[in-house]
Amino acid sequence: MAVSMEEKLEYLGLNLSKIPTAIKKFEPLEFRVPKFYDEKQYRQYRYIPMKDIQILLSPTNRLDEIDQKYRKASPLIDYLDNKKEENILKHTTFLNMLKQVKIEDIEKVGREQTKLNKKIPFKVKFEGNYLWQIYYSENTDKYFMLVPTEDADYSAFFYLLKKQLEKKKVGKIFVPIRNVGYSKEYLRKSQFEDIENYLWLFTKEWPLIYEVYDKNDNLSIQIIGETEVYGKIKSPYKIELKSREEANQFYKLIKAMFILQTELPHYFTFKTHIGNAGEIKFYIENRKIDYESIIPWMSDEYKVGETRTREVKELIRINLNKLENLKQIVAEQEIEYLAKEKQISTFLECKKTFFGKFKYYFKYSKKKNRGEIKSKIQPEINQILERPENKIKKTRIKVKENCTLEELIDLYKEFEKIENSFKNIILDLNSLKLKRKNMAKKIENATLFIEEIDSHKKSIFEFWKYSNKDEMANLPEGEEEISMIKKITKVFDYEEDLEKFGRMMDRIQRKELSKTETDSIYIASTDLIDILNKVKNNEVLPKDIVGSLNDLKKEAIEEKILTEKDEFDIFGGIVQDMSKVSTINNKKHRELAKDKFAILDINKTTKQIGYKLSLENIIENVKKALEKVVVSEDLPVYKAMPDKLLDDKEINVFNINPEKEIQGIIKDDKSTKINFYKINLKRGVHAISFTNSIFYDNQNKTLPVGQDLSTKIIVDVAKLDMKMKEKLSFKVVCFEKEKDEFSPITIKTIRVFEYDV
Repeated sequence: MAVSMEEKLEYLGLNLSKIPTAIKKFEPLEFRVPKFYDEKQYRQYRYIPMKDIQILLSPTNRLDEIDQKYRKASPLIDYLDNKKEENILKHTTFLNMLKQVKIEDIEKVGREQTKLNKKIPFKVKFEGNYLWQIYYSENTDKYFMLVPTEDADYSAFFYLLKKQLEKKKVGKIFVPIRNVGYSKEYLRKSQFEDIENYLWLFTKEWPLIYEVYDKNDNLSIQIIGETEVYGKIKSPYKIELKSREEANQFYKLIKAMFILQTELPHYFTFKTHIGNAGEIKFYIENRKIDYESIIPWMSDEYKVGETRTREVKELIRINLNKLENLKQIVAEQEIEYLAKEKQISTFLECKKTFFGKFKYYFKYSKKKNRGEIKSKIQPEINQILERPENKIKKTRIKVKENCTLEELIDLYKEFEKIENSFKNIILDLNSLKLKRKNMAKKIENATLFIEEIDSHKKSIFEFWKYSNKDEMANLPEGEEEISMIKKITKVFDYEEDLEKFGRMMDRIQRKELSKTETDSIYIASTDLIDILNKVKNNEVLPKDIVGSLNDLKKEAIEEKILTEKDEFDIFGGIVQDMSKVSTINNKKHRELAKDKFAILDINKTTKQIGYKLSLENIIENVKKALEKVVVSEDLPVYKAMPDKLLDDKEINVFNINPEKEIQGIIKDDKSTKINFYKINLKRGVHAISFTNSIFYDNQNKTLPVGQDLSTKIIVDVAKLDMKMKEKLSFKVVCFEKEKDEFSPITIKTIRVFEYDV
């Protein structure tokens, strides 16, 4: 029912023929339009007395520049006055605005402000905050509202006007203030910018920072953002700083952590956790870091750095000695091998001529004395020992009770140099070990070759016969060098690799699984999984079967699949004709979606025993299907459940996407403690992925290949040999009602159990 203009004026309490003096009164604002300001980002939220806000209307749009809106703006009285000829057009504009506004929209703003007077939302901003075009004039210390007349929503303006027309005390509204920077009461502008940069490093998300003034004009800095709490799983957080001291302590804390992590990323990496009130907390190696604990922690790390420095220097000394010994051994091996190689080369050359054979026979009849080898290479070893990098500097380690950030960084940078030197020595050592092994093999092969020659030197005639053989003997090479670099294995990333994995699994499943088996897997992908597991474990009660069957029949009636009357179904399993075109991930196809009612043969006459038998057949088909299919690569899978242990006797449905798995249980389950299982599957493990062929028949062969409809997967946990890898927990902030900024928050504890297969 349409509301007349007179009714709206009466609702507002506005009499156009008798405008209140308070509305007529307008004080100059002397507002200075800023040169640089982002109107889309608010920095300040306040409770402002509604009676103190002057209203100006501007024939502009909300998205126009502030200088244009303010330049064209006129006081509200100009739009209410219909007596002056110059205001006739403005008055008409006001009447059009009044005509467009709905009373229910004004009341919605009122309900929102009532909630805001009781509680500031967790994220500070609220649904209708963009409607409040409230500005502050520093020159006159006045607040004013700019109302663009070319907008479509005037509810906030008329709500404020209604409140100003009320004779009683109307209180305050909570609104963002435009054209206002940070007050600098607690922190400087540069410090706010630093906090944004610092928090991005730790959370991988840009925060929103507001100065919020409560009803008593007390200031708090409220920082809102999201942070990664486990892998790519994120949680909202809120930091509230209520005093200058708190703000400065927080700033110093994250600045110190930022400097440490950027200067020494190999030694210091800080992690974020969610606290019991939704605040962010910082940890390093399971140790909580806050302003009070960072100084003793730095002192402890300084002592650790000193200890590690001494230990690494001792390791350098030990391994340098090993390196020296190895260099000597390898040098001896090289001399020995070169001698043998020269002897073999001489033999191969001498055997070509008559006199050469005699020359070789008499030259190598006596074995060389190897006793002089060591003395020949000793000068080289001494030269190696005299190199500066192989000399250990004896430095005095100073003991410190407390240390500054600069001292800690200097210590660890020096330690980094020492550690790099140690790593280089280890690389040299491993390289020499490999070289010694290869040289030993080469010497062994060369020795065998020479022994074969020497075995035919009992007489000149036997040696002559041996050296005239047609077979050309070659010097066997040493063993192939073994790589000292650890093999790099591919890590599965569901965002990047799911598409390829899904295509591979879909091809395998289309080839290996029958229609009956894919139909059964589809049933396991629905909400019938709970009743299936009860039947599988012999835990089902008659009332469970009755309840499930009745729910299915009710759902079928609601979807018009069953009618109240018993009619013969002439279509059977055909839902639509083959000319209908559907799309999956923007790819067209002409296939029919699977129908759980048809698969389970649900009709008006379906009995409990028949329904239970159908469920048992489904379970058997799932078991057979799991025997046929294995995963095509290593990947982690996830399963969340409310404080319940993983049962390997059930049909276990996991998720390849951990974020979706967590979001699903947070949304649907009220439990505050959630068990989150992560299993690192190996290639070849029995599993069936919920690919496109699980959800659609493919009679026309037009179904796109892939896993575009679900990220879930059934894993045969009973056949896995699992070993616990890690146990940990993290917290996430959850809103009891989604998309409601006033909804209370709950903190849910997620306990992670990670297994390797």
